[in-house]
Amino acid sequence: MAVTRRALLNAMARLGGAGAVYETLAVWDFLKPPPALAAAEVTVARRKAIDRLRRDTAFARRHEALAAEAAGRAEAAVNPAHLDDAAVEAAIPDERLKLIFTCCHPALAPEAQIALILRALGGLSTAEIAHAFLTPVPTMNQRLKLAKHKIRSAGIPFQTPTAETRPARLRVVLHVLYLIFNEGYAATTGEALVRQELCAEAIALARVLVELLQDSTGDEPEALGLLALMRLHDSRRAARVDGAGDLVLLEDQDRGQWDAAAIAEGLALLERALRLRQPGPYQLQAAISALHAQARTTAETDWAQIAALYGELERHAPSPVVGLNRAVAVGMAQGPLAGLMWLAQLRLDEALGSYHWYHAARADLLRRAGYADEARAAYGRALALSRNGAERRYLERRVRELSKA
Repeated sequence: MAVTRRALLNAMARLGGAGAVYETLAVWDFLKPPPALAAAEVTVARRKAIDRLRRDTAFARRHEALAAEAAGRAEAAVNPAHLDDAAVEAAIPDERLKLIFTCCHPALAPEAQIALILRALGGLSTAEIAHAFLTPVPTMNQRLKLAKHKIRSAGIPFQTPTAETRPARLRVVLHVLYLIFNEGYAATTGEALVRQELCAEAIALARVLVELLQDSTGDEPEALGLLALMRLHDSRRAARVDGAGDLVLLEDQDRGQWDAAAIAEGLALLERALRLRQPGPYQLQAAISALHAQARTTAETDWAQIAALYGELERHAPSPVVGLNRAVAVGMAQGPLAGLMWLAQLRLDEALGSYHWYHAARADLLRRAGYADEARAAYGRALALSRNGAERRYLERRVRELSKA
């Protein structure tokens, strides 16, 4: 059965009738019921993850060190290079998830939990983690030190939590996988926009997590929603950069390059999650990504529905970045001036002043509204804050275009 707008409305109604805002919007026309993901694609994805694990000797070292700290003794290290495919598939994913759940022990502060996992498992630098939190690097460095000290002093065991204690840690685990994927999908630093190894790692772990939860407690809607979101986003990977490695915005992408099998799996996972009628932030984001996936062109995108979904997302997980995305969607649905007015009401300068995509989004709205000088200044501010080569080249091109105009 295809996912319908009514399924989401019913789910929202269980949280107090919040879905009423959608009644004036167009019907949600999802793709036809997608075929099951081909077994060959699952095999390819699994083998890519295995190859990644075999190459990632740095992870093996981090895993061994953190396990020793967590348990107060040396655990038997897993060496992917000496395992066959079946052994790697059987041992590594559970060990990596065990490490994640260990770092998500309630004795650690939530932000410290996430930062520690991103450093120990995701291989992100302190600067990259600080960027994800919109936090100064020295502050994040101190949090990491305190978290490691807490693991040692509290004697936190290196183990997967029981079925009774797992739900309390699951929210943080999902957030960590989300951040690892985001860093892979839009790299903070370097010349490449996409770090595919991080995307593949996050997807593989999310898939294992969904399976583990299903086996022990049944389907978990937000875990399904997160995996759906990752697959829908990753479906656009090939179209996000051109032959020179430069950024291609969504509106300019060749949608023929989008991965139809990934989209089909993402929509099927989202439908499976929505049937449980327990909506949450990852399902809402997956629903937004699904609307992009079904649109044949930018003009056909249901921006009004996307803006409304961002409004619901703000209710579930309010943040300055969600507010920014909603303003952009409003600007696409009602015109750039409406988007600028929305941004002005939010007063995001203080919260997102160091976030380059805030300035880039504002610049795009100004450019579309005809304020060339203001747009050029905002693009310049974004350029000064960006540390990714592909993004910088895009921003430089926008500044040049406006200077000529």
